[in-house]
This record gives sequence, structure tokens and C-alpha cells, in this order.
Amino acid sequence: MYTILVIDDEEQVRAAVARRLSREGYEVKTAESQDEGMVTIRDNERPFDVVITDMVMENPDSGLEILKAAFVRDIFTEVIVLTAYGNVANAVECMKRGAFDYLEKNIPGIDAFELLALKVAQAMDHRRSSVNTIRRLDQAVKQRQ
Repeated sequence: MYTILVIDDEEQVRAAVARRLSREGYEVKTAESQDEGMVTIRDNERPFDVVITDMVMENPDSGLEILKAAFVRDIFTEVIVLTAYGNVANAVECMKRGAFDYLEKNIPGIDAFELLALKVAQAMDHRRSSVNTIRRLDQAVKQRQ
């Protein structure tokens, strides 16, 4: 089963995202702050497949700190950054640092939870593909030795 960590300082957002993704069949854990999220990433039995994090929590760069912590634990973890106040500079910085996607929570006329569920499915496919590619490369190297 795929595991997802949802980190957001807004309880309603955290709960709604967790409910939506649980209905999709994912195992979902939550954290209410950057600090709690970083501890959960570090201490979880195995790396998360996807981490969904708010961009701004304790500080304006919380999302970037979570991104870094997720990649330190497992370079193949897919990170989706959510924000209530999106801007191009933040989006570009997150993507440059390896985020799978950067989504605004409040896009008029768009069901943000439906869009997020779609992005999570795409992130899972990307993770699976990346891990399988590394396994094939590792097998090819072993066969040549």
C-alpha cells in the first residue's frame, strides 16, 4: 500500500485531504507543523511515497524545508507543495528543488481535492517508474560484472 504524509497547519485542510486520499485507498498520515512533519519523515518506518506539504507554516520557507527533509530520507519521494497564496517565484523555486508539483488551494472553479487526487496518482506513477528504472540499471550493472 502506498503511504502519503499530509503536512498542513490548517486542521480542516489536513483532515479534508486525508479523507479524500484515504477514500482512494492510500494510507495517510498527517502532521500539523513543519517540525512535526520533519520528525515524521525522519522517524517513519519506511519512506513516504508522497509528501503533501503547505508552503507557509512556521516560516515562509516551510515547504522548501519539508522538501529537503523528504529527499534526504528518500530521493524518490514525490513532494507536492500546496499554497493558499501562490506566486511564481515560490513555484519556480519548489520545482527547481525537485517538487513533483506546486498547487494553489483556492483556484476558482476548480475542485482542489479532485485535482490533488489526480496529482497524487501521477506522482505515484512517476515514483514507480523512477524506482523501476534504477532497479533495471542496477541489474544491468550486476550482469556486466
